[in-house]
Amino acid sequence: MDVLLLQLVFVALCFAKDLDEGKASSCDLTVNSDTIKNGTATSPGFPNPYPPRSNCRYDFQGRGKERVQIVFTDFHLYHPKVDSKECESIDALMAYVLIDGRMEKIDNFCGNIVPIPLMSNGPRLMLEFRGVYSSRYAKGFRALYSFTESFGITTGHQVSSYPCAFIYNVTDGKSGTFSSPNFPGYYPRETECHYFFHGLPNQRVRLHFTYFDIEGIPPCEATTESDYVEFSNFMARDRNSTM
Repeated sequence: MDVLLLQLVFVALCFAKDLDEGKASSCDLTVNSDTIKNGTATSPGFPNPYPPRSNCRYDFQGRGKERVQIVFTDFHLYHPKVDSKECESIDALMAYVLIDGRMEKIDNFCGNIVPIPLMSNGPRLMLEFRGVYSSRYAKGFRALYSFTESFGITTGHQVSSYPCAFIYNVTDGKSGTFSSPNFPGYYPRETECHYFFHGLPNQRVRLHFTYFDIEGIPPCEATTESDYVEFSNFMARDRNSTM
């Protein structure tokens, strides 16, 4: 019996800056998913103030289809009362992922605003903490890490034959929610996810976006190096559309 099928494809194609490899520090941490799947990472001495001139690297190494997800619970770094473009030359936490064989920076964090969740584009992610100064009010950061194959997507049924794909069946419910990987955090780079919506004959699938923030420029295709969402009801009369 024929059923209604709508496919949605989400593609992320972004680039970043590379990591300057340096000397190891006594506060460096390497976590391998063969040993542990989730845990906590903190700045030196947390929740007490971190010492000045701290420099620590946290290297999370997964395997296969695993992604590294970082969820911050506390974040308070010393921030002088001067403007600093992109957190340069002050206390900061930098995040790096592996792209084309090199660790490249995807973001900087400083001040006391808790960062949104992070997710790697592959099985490895590195955090670098730079504590140039110190203050009795700057207790540092605390983050929860986990190695996951679900891309942080908690709804639908994951399809193991795809790198990232989820099925939503009407038999499981006539309505619900779905999201990009790692939402409400940034979606990981170089990621393609498929969402399949299966209804009954004569039913229609209605999608209502409550939040939409995708990097790119029109016409939102791979040729413009834009991220995009593509729709297709390929088992019926095809009406392909890209956003």
